[in-house]
Amino acid sequence: MNRVRNYLSTACLLAILATPAWATNGTGDAGGTAAPAGPSWQLEWDARLRHEQVDDDAFARDARADTLRLRLGLHAEFGHGWSGLVEGAGVASTGDRYNSGANGRTSYPAVTDPRGGEFNQYWLRWQGEQFGATVGRQRLLLDNQRWVGNSGWRQHEQTFDAVELRWQPLAALTLRYDWLDRVHRVAGRDALNPLARERKLNTHLLNLAWSQGAQQWGGYAYLHEDRDVASASSATYGLRWSGKALRGGNGPGWTLEGARQYDYANNPQHFAHSYWLLEPSWTQSGITAKLGWEHLGGNGRHALQTPLATLHAFNGWDDQFNVTPNGGLEDRYASVAGNFGHDGLAARLNWTVAYHDYRADRGGRYGSEWNASLAVPLARGLSGLLKVADYRADGFGRDSAKLWLQLEWHGQQALAGTR
Repeated sequence: MNRVRNYLSTACLLAILATPAWATNGTGDAGGTAAPAGPSWQLEWDARLRHEQVDDDAFARDARADTLRLRLGLHAEFGHGWSGLVEGAGVASTGDRYNSGANGRTSYPAVTDPRGGEFNQYWLRWQGEQFGATVGRQRLLLDNQRWVGNSGWRQHEQTFDAVELRWQPLAALTLRYDWLDRVHRVAGRDALNPLARERKLNTHLLNLAWSQGAQQWGGYAYLHEDRDVASASSATYGLRWSGKALRGGNGPGWTLEGARQYDYANNPQHFAHSYWLLEPSWTQSGITAKLGWEHLGGNGRHALQTPLATLHAFNGWDDQFNVTPNGGLEDRYASVAGNFGHDGLAARLNWTVAYHDYRADRGGRYGSEWNASLAVPLARGLSGLLKVADYRADGFGRDSAKLWLQLEWHGQQALAGTR
């Protein structure tokens, strides 16, 4: 499998970096049709400067992390449906007053943004009218990222060595299959724990999505085999329905999802856990209020897990429940989000306030949490963010508070001399 993976990686890099002379027959046409003059190249970037503070009662010292992430990519459109991307990322930091997972500073709370650089993505894609395929290291985002995502909040992104196949026989219907060979995790390539760097997988993801108007239906089967940690393997089957019924921008919305997770492949444990999400919402004058009930089942010995998810987006920003406790998790929450007005800068200032109440599926109460954020657009491609999380323990963990101040600049530029 390592040999196959190395061959795929090398083939992707060579194909992307080389002008695809094989797309023509040397006379300016391919299959009797005129070929494009040459590939078009685009430089893509994302720079993120962040200050993060963590006050965790489990530690005598507070953590303070000042990090800068720079991501640079070269995207090419070769014509005839072919495209490719090579993207690298590097993270720098000032000081070591936090536990990055790679610096050994375990007397501080964790901020999983270690220094270091890596190839973030390199893939080759072909896209036809109905069918598409992508092979290489890539970002995968499925539905709301509850089961599979890129964990984009951390400075190092979660990416996958994978093959993705898409079939879209109708404009409203998409069938997607992904095979995952390896996951590269947010702890980076220098994490002291090798299992936190990457995991070898043999994972099959099948996702069916259908949309009509403002409604979306989906079904999925995620067969996840972790070849490094057998107890992390699982099979998850589920259905999802979301939509809105707005008139003049006002009205209800909803998300309903249910799933069942079982032991799979080489997992020595035996379990069957339920998952559900109920999230009604109402939008009025640009303000959206939500109520939510998310259930992750547990039996006291084992609980439903989502190891490939974008975990920071769920169950509070303090990240107390990235691993579901053995007693399971009941997250009942309420949130309000919107902006400060209808015109000018006020219309672009986005704020969110949320409250979570955490309880065990089997057992007592875990605690509660407040979250709040304010996003500020500063210029084209440049934005600022203020974000806070405050977790109050009541049977699980210790009190913890986090603060983030962030600037992010992203953009793209076509390179001169390309078609």
